[in-house]
Amino acid sequence: MKGRLHHLLLGGMTMLALSLGVAVLSAAPAWQSLPAGTALLRVSFTHSGERNCRDRTPEELAELPPNMRLSKVCDRRRPPVYVELDIDGATVLAEELPARGIAGSGPSRIYRRFPLPAGRHDIAVRLRDNPATKDFDYAAATQVTLAPAQSFVIDFRPETGGFVFK
Repeated sequence: MKGRLHHLLLGGMTMLALSLGVAVLSAAPAWQSLPAGTALLRVSFTHSGERNCRDRTPEELAELPPNMRLSKVCDRRRPPVYVELDIDGATVLAEELPARGIAGSGPSRIYRRFPLPAGRHDIAVRLRDNPATKDFDYAAATQVTLAPAQSFVIDFRPETGGFVFK
């Protein structure tokens, strides 16, 4: 009995010391994801480029069986999406985002982080999702005042008109 009590006390003391050690290390050392006085700008969205489609000619439609006569035919592969981001007049991102998936038929994705000093910044973002156009299909600009440790996100939603700043 004496040996068992000794093992229980020793095990209890070990668990108490371990728990206190974990509690101390959970509060120290202090860790910050960003340096002091810095804010974070994130560009994060998923968007598909417009497919290349064409109308079939009447001759092409006549050669097809009646159940296969679709008036339009589209490529399976989607074109890349091109995006540019300017911060305070300097272009910090100019990238062509390829379509994802084995056949290249999925959406293009981006996630980029830009640490910025806290304060006022002019932000302009542009996107081209149709390779047939020379200019950008979507563009937006805003002026934002970022607080230290603030996270500011640029999203893209074509159903609401394009870029969303939040």
